[in-house]
Amino acid sequence: MRLLDGKGIAAVVRAELAVEIRALTGKIGRPPGLAVILAGDDPPSRTYVRNKERACAEIGIHSETVYLPAAVGQDELLALIDALNARADVDGILVQLPLPDGQDSRACLERIDPSKDVDGFHPVNMGRLMLGLPGLRPCTPAGVMEMLRRCSLNLAGKRAVVLGRSNIVGKPLAVMLGAKGIDATVTVCHSATPDAAAHCKEADFVFSAVGKPESVRGDMIKPGAVVVDIGISVTDKGLRGDADFASISAVASAASPVPGGVGPMTIAMLMGNTVQAFKAHARKVRIEI
Repeated sequence: MRLLDGKGIAAVVRAELAVEIRALTGKIGRPPGLAVILAGDDPPSRTYVRNKERACAEIGIHSETVYLPAAVGQDELLALIDALNARADVDGILVQLPLPDGQDSRACLERIDPSKDVDGFHPVNMGRLMLGLPGLRPCTPAGVMEMLRRCSLNLAGKRAVVLGRSNIVGKPLAVMLGAKGIDATVTVCHSATPDAAAHCKEADFVFSAVGKPESVRGDMIKPGAVVVDIGISVTDKGLRGDADFASISAVASAASPVPGGVGPMTIAMLMGNTVQAFKAHARKVRIEI
Protein backbone atom coordinates (compact mmCIF):
# COMPACT_ATOMS: atom_id res chain seq x y z
CA MET A 1 0.00 0.00 0.00
CA ARG A 2 1.24 3.46 -0.90
CA LEU A 3 1.66 5.90 1.97
CA LEU A 4 0.39 9.44 1.31
CA ASP A 5 3.16 11.32 3.09
CA GLY A 6 1.51 14.60 4.07
CA LYS A 7 4.41 15.49 6.33
CA GLY A 8 6.92 15.24 3.48
CA ILE A 9 4.68 17.06 1.01
CA ALA A 10 4.01 19.84 3.53
CA ALA A 11 7.77 20.33 3.96
CA VAL A 12 8.10 20.85 0.20
CA VAL A 13 5.18 23.32 0.19
CA ARG A 14 6.73 25.29 3.05
CA ALA A 15 10.10 25.40 1.29
CA GLU A 16 8.43 26.76 -1.85
CA LEU A 17 6.58 29.38 0.18
CA ALA A 18 9.80 30.43 1.94
CA VAL A 19 11.39 31.27 -1.42
CA GLU A 20 8.32 33.26 -2.46
CA ILE A 21 8.16 35.09 0.88
CA ARG A 22 11.80 36.18 0.67
CA ALA A 23 11.17 37.72 -2.74
CA LEU A 24 7.91 39.38 -1.69
CA THR A 25 9.37 40.76 1.55
CA GLY A 26 12.09 42.50 -0.43
CA LYS A 27 9.56 44.10 -2.77
CA ILE A 28 6.91 45.04 -0.21
CA GLY A 29 9.24 46.05 2.60
CA ARG A 30 7.81 43.83 5.30
CA PRO A 31 7.05 40.14 5.82
CA PRO A 32 3.55 38.65 5.76
CA GLY A 33 1.78 39.03 9.10
CA LEU A 34 -0.42 36.44 10.82
CA ALA A 35 -2.30 37.11 14.06
CA VAL A 36 -3.75 34.23 16.08
CA ILE A 37 -6.27 34.63 18.89
CA LEU A 38 -6.22 31.84 21.48
CA ALA A 39 -8.77 32.01 24.30
CA GLY A 40 -8.60 29.54 27.18
CA ASP A 41 -6.27 26.64 27.99
CA ASP A 42 -7.40 23.86 25.65
CA PRO A 43 -4.22 21.69 25.37
CA PRO A 44 -4.72 20.54 21.74
CA SER A 45 -5.34 24.14 20.70
CA ARG A 46 -2.15 25.31 22.40
CA THR A 47 -0.17 22.55 20.70
CA TYR A 48 -1.66 23.43 17.32
CA VAL A 49 -0.89 27.13 17.80
CA ARG A 50 2.73 26.33 18.73
CA ASN A 51 3.04 24.29 15.53
CA LYS A 52 1.70 27.25 13.54
CA GLU A 53 4.18 29.60 15.21
CA ARG A 54 7.09 27.29 14.36
CA ALA A 55 5.94 26.97 10.75
CA CYS A 56 5.68 30.76 10.43
CA ALA A 57 9.16 31.31 11.87
CA GLU A 58 10.60 28.67 9.53
CA ILE A 59 9.40 30.31 6.33
CA GLY A 60 9.54 34.02 7.20
CA ILE A 61 6.00 34.92 8.25
CA HIS A 62 5.74 37.28 11.21
CA SER A 63 3.29 35.73 13.65
CA GLU A 64 1.85 36.99 16.88
CA THR A 65 -0.47 35.15 19.22
CA VAL A 66 -2.85 36.94 21.55
CA TYR A 67 -3.48 34.73 24.58
CA LEU A 68 -6.76 35.44 26.37
CA PRO A 69 -8.33 33.90 29.48
CA ALA A 70 -11.27 31.53 29.10
CA ALA A 71 -13.48 34.12 30.80
CA VAL A 72 -12.84 36.77 28.13
CA GLY A 73 -15.99 38.63 27.17
CA GLN A 74 -17.55 38.45 23.73
CA ASP A 75 -17.31 42.22 23.29
CA GLU A 76 -13.59 42.13 24.08
CA LEU A 77 -13.03 39.39 21.51
CA LEU A 78 -14.90 41.30 18.81
CA ALA A 79 -13.04 44.52 19.64
CA LEU A 80 -9.73 42.68 19.29
CA ILE A 81 -10.76 41.35 15.87
CA ASP A 82 -11.76 44.88 14.82
CA ALA A 83 -8.33 46.17 15.87
CA LEU A 84 -6.54 43.45 13.90
CA ASN A 85 -8.76 44.11 10.87
CA ALA A 86 -7.54 47.72 10.94
CA ARG A 87 -3.81 46.90 11.13
CA ALA A 88 -1.96 47.21 7.83
CA ASP A 89 0.79 44.83 9.01
CA VAL A 90 -1.66 41.98 9.71
CA ASP A 91 -2.57 40.08 6.56
CA GLY A 92 -4.24 37.09 8.20
CA ILE A 93 -6.37 36.65 11.30
CA LEU A 94 -7.12 33.27 12.84
CA VAL A 95 -9.44 32.64 15.79
CA GLN A 96 -8.39 29.29 17.21
CA LEU A 97 -11.36 26.97 17.70
CA PRO A 98 -12.97 25.76 19.86
CA LEU A 99 -13.63 28.93 21.80
CA PRO A 100 -14.50 28.63 25.51
CA ASP A 101 -18.08 27.89 26.47
CA GLY A 102 -20.29 30.92 26.22
CA GLN A 103 -18.48 32.46 23.25
CA ASP A 104 -20.22 32.87 19.91
CA SER A 105 -17.76 31.33 17.44
CA ARG A 106 -19.83 32.25 14.42
CA ALA A 107 -20.01 35.93 15.40
CA CYS A 108 -16.22 36.01 15.81
CA LEU A 109 -15.54 34.32 12.48
CA GLU A 110 -17.96 36.63 10.66
CA ARG A 111 -16.30 39.68 12.25
CA ILE A 112 -12.98 38.92 10.50
CA ASP A 113 -12.36 40.90 7.31
CA PRO A 114 -12.92 38.26 4.58
CA SER A 115 -9.63 39.29 2.93
CA LYS A 116 -7.83 38.38 6.19
CA ASP A 117 -9.80 35.18 6.85
CA VAL A 118 -6.89 32.76 6.39
CA ASP A 119 -8.92 29.89 7.89
CA GLY A 120 -11.38 30.29 5.00
CA PHE A 121 -14.45 30.06 7.24
CA HIS A 122 -16.09 33.45 6.58
CA PRO A 123 -19.42 33.17 4.70
CA VAL A 124 -17.97 35.31 1.90
CA ASN A 125 -15.12 32.87 1.35
CA MET A 126 -17.39 29.84 1.71
CA GLY A 127 -19.74 31.40 -0.85
CA ARG A 128 -16.88 32.02 -3.27
CA LEU A 129 -15.88 28.37 -2.90
CA MET A 130 -19.43 27.27 -3.68
CA LEU A 131 -19.50 29.47 -6.79
CA GLY A 132 -16.07 28.34 -7.98
CA LEU A 133 -14.58 31.82 -7.56
CA PRO A 134 -11.06 32.56 -6.30
CA GLY A 135 -10.76 33.05 -2.56
CA LEU A 136 -9.25 31.85 0.68
CA ARG A 137 -10.10 28.16 1.10
CA PRO A 138 -10.62 26.19 4.34
CA CYS A 139 -7.17 24.84 5.16
CA THR A 140 -7.86 21.17 5.86
CA PRO A 141 -9.89 20.45 2.70
CA ALA A 142 -7.40 22.51 0.68
CA GLY A 143 -4.58 20.47 2.21
CA VAL A 144 -6.30 17.24 1.22
CA MET A 145 -6.68 18.43 -2.37
CA GLU A 146 -3.06 19.60 -2.57
CA MET A 147 -1.83 16.27 -1.20
CA LEU A 148 -3.85 14.37 -3.82
CA ARG A 149 -2.57 16.67 -6.58
CA ARG A 150 1.06 16.23 -5.61
CA CYS A 151 0.57 12.48 -5.38
CA SER A 152 -0.87 12.51 -8.94
CA LEU A 153 -4.13 10.92 -7.82
CA ASN A 154 -6.79 11.69 -10.42
CA LEU A 155 -10.40 11.88 -9.24
CA ALA A 156 -12.09 12.59 -12.58
CA GLY A 157 -15.01 10.22 -13.02
CA LYS A 158 -14.25 8.46 -9.72
CA ARG A 159 -16.69 7.86 -6.90
CA ALA A 160 -15.77 9.64 -3.67
CA VAL A 161 -17.38 9.24 -0.25
CA VAL A 162 -16.95 11.94 2.39
CA LEU A 163 -17.71 10.80 5.92
CA GLY A 164 -18.76 13.85 7.92
CA ARG A 165 -20.59 17.07 7.03
CA SER A 166 -18.94 19.71 9.21
CA ASN A 167 -18.61 23.27 7.92
CA ILE A 168 -14.86 23.08 8.53
CA VAL A 169 -14.08 19.90 6.59
CA GLY A 170 -16.87 17.73 5.21
CA LYS A 171 -18.99 20.28 3.35
CA PRO A 172 -16.18 22.30 1.74
CA LEU A 173 -14.28 19.12 0.85
CA ALA A 174 -17.33 17.73 -0.94
CA VAL A 175 -17.59 20.95 -2.97
CA MET A 176 -13.89 20.83 -3.89
CA LEU A 177 -14.07 17.19 -4.95
CA GLY A 178 -17.06 17.81 -7.21
CA ALA A 179 -15.73 21.04 -8.71
CA LYS A 180 -15.24 21.39 -12.44
CA GLY A 181 -11.77 20.19 -13.27
CA ILE A 182 -11.67 17.70 -10.38
CA ASP A 183 -14.90 16.00 -11.42
CA ALA A 184 -15.44 13.35 -8.77
CA THR A 185 -18.94 12.03 -8.12
CA VAL A 186 -19.41 12.74 -4.44
CA THR A 187 -21.56 11.15 -1.73
CA VAL A 188 -21.62 12.72 1.74
CA CYS A 189 -22.41 10.36 4.61
CA HIS A 190 -23.26 11.49 8.13
CA SER A 191 -24.77 10.31 11.39
CA ALA A 192 -28.21 9.83 9.82
CA THR A 193 -26.95 7.88 6.79
CA PRO A 194 -28.20 4.27 6.80
CA ASP A 195 -25.32 1.84 6.21
CA ALA A 196 -22.51 4.27 5.43
CA ALA A 197 -20.24 1.25 5.11
CA ALA A 198 -22.12 0.17 1.97
CA HIS A 199 -21.39 3.56 0.36
CA CYS A 200 -17.71 3.28 1.30
CA LYS A 201 -17.53 -0.20 -0.20
CA GLU A 202 -18.46 1.24 -3.62
CA ALA A 203 -16.10 4.24 -3.48
CA ASP A 204 -12.80 4.73 -5.25
CA PHE A 205 -11.83 7.35 -2.65
CA VAL A 206 -12.93 7.48 0.99
CA PHE A 207 -12.38 10.68 3.00
CA SER A 208 -13.13 10.28 6.70
CA ALA A 209 -13.57 13.31 8.96
CA VAL A 210 -15.77 12.12 11.82
CA GLY A 211 -13.33 11.92 14.75
CA LYS A 212 -14.17 8.33 15.73
CA PRO A 213 -10.91 6.44 16.19
CA GLU A 214 -10.40 3.39 13.97
CA SER A 215 -14.04 3.36 12.85
CA VAL A 216 -13.19 2.91 9.16
CA ARG A 217 -12.20 -0.74 8.75
CA GLY A 218 -10.74 -2.74 5.93
CA ASP A 219 -13.99 -4.62 5.35
CA MET A 220 -15.63 -1.27 4.49
CA ILE A 221 -13.13 -0.48 1.72
CA LYS A 222 -13.27 -1.44 -1.95
CA PRO A 223 -10.09 -3.25 -3.00
CA GLY A 224 -7.67 -0.74 -4.50
CA ALA A 225 -9.47 2.32 -3.11
CA VAL A 226 -7.67 5.34 -1.64
CA VAL A 227 -8.37 6.25 2.00
CA VAL A 228 -7.69 9.78 3.23
CA ASP A 229 -7.87 9.89 7.02
CA ILE A 230 -8.74 13.39 8.23
CA GLY A 231 -10.01 12.59 11.71
CA ILE A 232 -7.70 12.66 14.71
CA SER A 233 -8.42 11.58 18.27
CA VAL A 234 -6.41 11.38 21.48
CA THR A 235 -6.71 7.86 22.89
CA ASP A 236 -4.96 5.82 25.56
CA LYS A 237 -2.91 4.39 22.67
CA GLY A 238 -1.86 7.86 21.53
CA LEU A 239 -3.09 9.79 18.49
CA ARG A 240 -5.37 7.76 16.27
CA GLY A 241 -7.18 8.53 13.04
CA ASP A 242 -10.61 7.45 11.87
CA ALA A 243 -9.10 4.56 9.91
CA ASP A 244 -8.02 1.23 11.34
CA PHE A 245 -4.71 1.45 9.53
CA ALA A 246 -3.76 -2.20 10.00
CA SER A 247 -6.91 -3.53 8.36
CA ILE A 248 -7.21 -0.97 5.55
CA SER A 249 -3.56 -1.44 4.57
CA ALA A 250 -4.41 -4.94 3.35
CA VAL A 251 -7.12 -3.61 1.02
CA ALA A 252 -6.46 0.01 0.00
CA SER A 253 -4.01 1.02 -2.72
CA ALA A 254 -3.03 4.18 -0.83
CA ALA A 255 -3.81 5.86 2.50
CA SER A 256 -2.75 8.83 4.59
CA PRO A 257 -1.42 8.11 8.09
CA VAL A 258 -2.30 9.75 11.40
CA PRO A 259 -0.18 11.50 12.48
CA GLY A 260 1.86 12.65 9.50
CA GLY A 261 -0.86 12.86 6.86
CA VAL A 262 -3.45 15.61 6.56
CA GLY A 263 -2.42 17.50 9.73
CA PRO A 264 0.84 18.94 8.36
CA MET A 265 -0.93 19.81 5.11
CA THR A 266 -3.48 21.89 7.05
CA ILE A 267 -0.73 24.06 8.50
CA ALA A 268 1.00 24.34 5.11
CA MET A 269 -2.25 25.60 3.56
CA LEU A 270 -2.63 28.14 6.37
CA MET A 271 0.81 29.47 5.45
CA GLY A 272 -0.24 29.53 1.80
CA ASN A 273 -3.44 31.44 2.59
CA THR A 274 -1.43 33.99 4.58
CA VAL A 275 0.87 34.57 1.60
CA GLN A 276 -2.15 34.83 -0.70
CA ALA A 277 -3.70 37.47 1.59
CA PHE A 278 -0.33 39.27 1.79
CA LYS A 279 -0.15 39.54 -2.00
CA ALA A 280 -3.76 40.72 -2.24
CA HIS A 281 -3.15 43.49 0.30
CA ALA A 282 0.00 44.56 -1.56
CA ARG A 283 -2.00 44.89 -4.77
CA LYS A 284 -4.60 47.02 -2.98
CA VAL A 285 -1.94 49.61 -2.16
CA ARG A 286 -0.54 49.26 -5.71
CA ILE A 287 2.73 47.57 -4.86
CA GLU A 288 4.07 45.74 -7.90
CA ILE A 289 4.64 42.05 -7.09
